[in-house]
Amino acid sequence: MNNFNKINIDNSWKKSLSKFINFNDIKSILTFISIEKKAGKEIYPNEDLIFNAFNLCKLSNTKVVIFGQDPYPKKDQANGLAFSSKSSIKTPKSLANIFKEIESDIGVKNIIPDLTYWASQGVLLLNKSLTVESGKPQSHSNIGWDILTESTLRLLKEKKKNIVYLLWGNEAKKFKNLIDCKNNLVLHTSHPSPLSSYRGFFGCKHFSTTNRYLLSNNLKEIDWSTK
Repeated sequence: MNNFNKINIDNSWKKSLSKFINFNDIKSILTFISIEKKAGKEIYPNEDLIFNAFNLCKLSNTKVVIFGQDPYPKKDQANGLAFSSKSSIKTPKSLANIFKEIESDIGVKNIIPDLTYWASQGVLLLNKSLTVESGKPQSHSNIGWDILTESTLRLLKEKKKNIVYLLWGNEAKKFKNLIDCKNNLVLHTSHPSPLSSYRGFFGCKHFSTTNRYLLSNNLKEIDWSTK
């Protein structure tokens, strides 16, 4: 079996993903990142946070999946969770729009941009690319991270059902063919960025719809506050 021991990812995910992924591909990505950093490039998030989405949301607890594009490309912002940032940072614009929709939908007002509390409840906040070069959005979109994203979806399709998938924007919608739409709830709308939030994201009511679906399947609803 390929050596995955040096990749800092939760054991429950690690064992189950072994059926769907060649771990040497992930090691190759990390080697590339290491070379880039030695060449003086700043890569986000920090190495210990790259697999945070998996480490903070256990496989057995996964109830909701939210896709992002890649980490925020500014210093001290990315924390390994899609749309999330460190608490000390001003709320990014896309996340601010997410918070606006949550307040409009269910009356919860959030000001803390760290979404760790969501992850702890079973929300997998998964970026398509887990790393990014400073100041260069999508700079790591072609280094192989899509292999991990797609393998994760194949795993969930085989192992889990009654998951809510929130597909925001055209890139996220591309994952729909990897989802078992019959045994899960798939919701899609525009991306929450300032450029597209008014094309359907505002007023989508995905958060209340998610909780109604979870409750109807005897699952605990998500507390969409960020504490």
